[in-house]
Amino acid sequence: MLIALASDHGGFDLTQDVKAFLQNNGFEYKDFGTFSKDSCDYPDFAIPACRAVSSGECDKGILICTTGIGMSIVANKIPGIRAALCTNKYMAEMTRRHNDANILALGANVTDTALSCEIVKTFLSTGFEGGKHARRVGMMDALDM
Repeated sequence: MLIALASDHGGFDLTQDVKAFLQNNGFEYKDFGTFSKDSCDYPDFAIPACRAVSSGECDKGILICTTGIGMSIVANKIPGIRAALCTNKYMAEMTRRHNDANILALGANVTDTALSCEIVKTFLSTGFEGGKHARRVGMMDALDM
């Protein structure tokens, strides 16, 4: 599984911790930046990461900014992306099981490193249930233009 990873300056430190977590748990990732704490615009990094997921180049994505809100808004503008801002493991589990979310958004000032890594672990290890949920995901995907 190849994970697209992107952050802005507000998510830079947490992204470094998430990268270490991914490496230590055998996940490969492609880092779309940012590569410093210099002020930057999160769409510049979220858009290419999301396009890598929507094209199939990457399997899933993780986007991190200060709150996770901006990243999730940008992500959900990209056709083929179903991004979820998760602040606990239950949300990560349910968005995978019921929404087949392919992008996880995290807020660096909302969840600490330990919780963020647990959320990432849950998101990446939970499958999609399908069934009635597949119909609903299909309805969402039909909105992509």
